[in-house]
Amino acid sequence: VCIAGRSGSGKSTMLNMLAGLELPTSGTVQVASKRLESMNEKARIRFRRDDIGFVFQSYNLMPQYSALENVALPLAIRGAPLKLRNEIAEAMLVRVGLKEHIHHKPGELSGGQQQRVGIARAIITRPPIVLADEPTGNLDTATGEMVLTLFQKLFRQNGTTLMIVSHDDDMPRHVDRTIRLSDGALIGEEIN
Repeated sequence: VCIAGRSGSGKSTMLNMLAGLELPTSGTVQVASKRLESMNEKARIRFRRDDIGFVFQSYNLMPQYSALENVALPLAIRGAPLKLRNEIAEAMLVRVGLKEHIHHKPGELSGGQQQRVGIARAIITRPPIVLADEPTGNLDTATGEMVLTLFQKLFRQNGTTLMIVSHDDDMPRHVDRTIRLSDGALIGEEIN
C-alpha cells in the first residue's frame, strides 16, 4: 500500500499512528486486531518489536556498526545469541545483494546500499508489517527503482504487508493499492 500526498498532508503522522508512535487526539487506531490507542506504552513497544519493521528515508543506521551489526541489531534486542544473529544477518545481507559489503560501515556504503541494509534490518525478525517513510527520497531515480523492485520481491515472498509513505507520483505503480491524503483527510483510494 502506498500512502500518497504532498508534504504536510499527514502521511508521516498516519504512519506514526499505525506504529503506535503517536496517539490520535480522538478516534481509534486498529492494526492487526490490536487497538493501539488503548495500549499503554509498554504494550505499544512490544507491538512495534513483534509486529512492525521500519525502513527510513535517512536510513537510521548506527554509524559505528558494520552492515552486519546494523542488521543484527533487532535480534540482539530480542536476546538472540551472537552467533545465531550474525548468521541470520549475513543471510539477509546476501539476500539484498550486499554479500561483499557485510563488514563495511554506513559511511563506506552508497545511499542505495545503506537503504538495502535498512531493508534487511526491517525484515530480519519477519514482522507481518513493514512501514517505509519515503524510502527512496534520498536516492537517485535508478537506485530508487532498484530498491522498489527489491521491496516487491522480498515482501511478496515473505507475505509481508508493506506500507510506503511517498509524495513520489511514480510510487503507485509499484504497489497494489494507493491511499491519497490531503490536509490529514482521506481524499481517494485506488487499486493499482
